[in-house]
Amino acid sequence: MLRGTTHRSHLIAGWAPYAGPMGDERRLESSGDPGHSEDAPAPWAPAPMPDDAARMGLDRNVPDGAWIHFVASLDGSRLSHKLVAWALLLLFAWGLLHQLGDVLRFG
Repeated sequence: MLRGTTHRSHLIAGWAPYAGPMGDERRLESSGDPGHSEDAPAPWAPAPMPDDAARMGLDRNVPDGAWIHFVASLDGSRLSHKLVAWALLLLFAWGLLHQLGDVLRFG
């Protein structure tokens, strides 16, 4: 043990958690901030799945549900999200036209 230090048991012996002025346990009250709501979801929580996709049994843990969840979380007011949406639309349209061309050529 280092010189000049006391043993931990002396520090811990009188320790007790704060239990409030009357000995009762207190709960933190809301801050009163108008922007703060107890019912609001956490900012880091994922966006909810669209209702029709949830009725079909899709969630964000299956491939089709992950695509729906990703596209539903895009914000139309942001330019980068619009560019991603257009890129996805072009990608899927190209795949559809490519398959349609194969069917018409060999059909």
